[in-house]
Amino acid sequence: MRFPSLLALSVAGALLLPVAANAGSFPAGAKQNYMSQCTKVASGQGLDAKAAQQHCTCGATAIEKNFSDDEIKDLNSSDGVDAKLMQKAQTVVKQACTKG
Repeated sequence: MRFPSLLALSVAGALLLPVAANAGSFPAGAKQNYMSQCTKVASGQGLDAKAAQQHCTCGATAIEKNFSDDEIKDLNSSDGVDAKLMQKAQTVVKQACTKG
């Protein structure tokens, strides 16, 4: 009985490998900085603290799933961010995190 479920789990894991290979992560301290700035902006746009936290957590997860380490580093740079990359990030977060 266990063999089919293990096989299914293995197949599902194998299908997810290409997605995981493209996933990135925030540099040290950058995720906290993102969360702080994001919740501040979201709260200023009328979201309560809990909703702002949920939206920003969703946004951070979407960025980590859809951008490489280098892209995330560029999004976090203080010397200017590529406009196309920023637009892509905004689109990804909007698609992943906007209810409607």
